Amino acid sequence: MANFTVDKDGIKRYLVGVKINGSEYTRVIKANTLLVNFLREDLGLIGTKKGCELGDCGCCTVMLDGKAVNSCLVLAVEVDGREVTTIEGVSNGEELDIVQEKFIEHAAYQCGFCTSGMIVSSRALLDENPNPTEHEVREAIAGNLCRCTGYVNIVEAVLDAAEKK
Repeated sequence: MANFTVDKDGIKRYLVGVKINGSEYTRVIKANTLLVNFLREDLGLIGTKKGCELGDCGCCTVMLDGKAVNSCLVLAVEVDGREVTTIEGVSNGEELDIVQEKFIEHAAYQCGFCTSGMIVSSRALLDENPNPTEHEVREAIAGNLCRCTGYVNIVEAVLDAAEKK
């Protein structure tokens, strides 16, 4: 766990060091800061969306040490010494990841609010299982809710990305 101090108002603050999208960050944060808020408010990484803030919708999905997690359910102090990948880190600079390309190609989005979480969950799946079945894709994105697409194009995009990898 990170080192902490208590400020004059009695609020506990922690020194957190974390690698995000390949870059090292060190910040002093409140003990109750959620990872989603740390990413968006402290670091300006707004691709990670805030949805339900209860872990139900998956909009805030990031990879923590390679595993897809809801960043609204993780305290920022828990990522001290660990590695986080957000939607901003999925691409290689200006070059889109194959999952992002296939989401575009298959029109696997409409309003776009769930898209970053869907792509991060899909990327985590393909990193772990480069050749998933349709069932495995559906299982991997089960924690990501989409109110627009019906999931068909999303699943097709992920399966196509797996074939092209």
